[in-house]
Amino acid sequence: MARGKRPRRTAAVMGALLLAIGATSAVAQDSGSATRGQALYESRCGACHSVDANRVGPMHKGVLGRVSGSAAGYDYSPALAQSHFVWTREKLLLWLKNPEGLVPGQKMNYQVDNAQDRADLVAYLATLK
Repeated sequence: MARGKRPRRTAAVMGALLLAIGATSAVAQDSGSATRGQALYESRCGACHSVDANRVGPMHKGVLGRVSGSAAGYDYSPALAQSHFVWTREKLLLWLKNPEGLVPGQKMNYQVDNAQDRADLVAYLATLK
């Protein structure tokens, strides 16, 4: 190996390592913590929602994979009742960020500003089979 090549290789390896660590952190943040999400759900969502029963808002058991506006026995806004999309992880993240932006005319007047909080809430909702 020629003299002077090692620092360039070391810098390249260190750069790749830092990129990999950053990507891993982003994936961990994106996937969310169901445990933290449950605590957030209980403190922020529990006033209007329940896992097993409709309240001010619809029940959340089985929300992931369910068609929007279709929880049995809940009186949805016309906008949400006619939206007919499937609640995916991505849709739930968009909904929590800005419900009115996703479904104009819906009746939920709460949004979650913090991206990690949204990811954690969705991770928890995904456990409610």
